[in-house]
Amino acid sequence: MPKHEFSVDMTCGGCADAVSRVLSKLGGVEFNIDLPNKKVSIDSEHSADTLLATLNKTGKAVSYLGPK
Repeated sequence: MPKHEFSVDMTCGGCADAVSRVLSKLGGVEFNIDLPNKKVSIDSEHSADTLLATLNKTGKAVSYLGPK
């Protein structure tokens, strides 16, 4: 499965929970949230655009860092 890395402006556990919630709803993803570095690594067959749109639902600033 392709791995993608995103920068997400998370400041607390609640932010990380929001990210976890939207990704879990999407389905077909395995992810790791690195709160101190504000990064989310995602293993998924979904396109980077789909993942980006999903992460944007959290209302946080999100940017695609590229494949990992």
